[in-house]
Amino acid sequence: MTHPRSGFDPAASSLTGDVAPEVMAELLSVRSSIDNIDATLVYLLAERFKATQRVGHLKAEHDLPAGDPQREAAQIARLRMLAEEAQLDPAFAEKFLNFIISEVIRHHQAISENRRPGTEGTAPPASATPIHGTHA
Repeated sequence: MTHPRSGFDPAASSLTGDVAPEVMAELLSVRSSIDNIDATLVYLLAERFKATQRVGHLKAEHDLPAGDPQREAAQIARLRMLAEEAQLDPAFAEKFLNFIISEVIRHHQAISENRRPGTEGTAPPASATPIHGTHA
């Protein structure tokens, strides 16, 4: 059944008709769990970025740099350790966090640029408007 708001069809599959119905039912059941996890990840990332948005504003108010290399290195080491404990590839976890960190720094820079004299009250460029907050 297609989700009314998003148009997402959790039963969409190019395998329909090519596998036994009981296999398809199990596949759809596992995929349903994956869909729930993905939704949770999106909401968790949104919360994380809301918190880092506050960090970005604090840094801008106090003229602090957008990035914090020591903090970032500590976070990467911590995430790699957690990934190992969770039996997740630490290299993947590091790539994931590096992507998040780069987005956070970009957002912190945009926040800082929009606080400069003469720019207050102006909207950030569409590409700099965070749909999520910032990190470091």
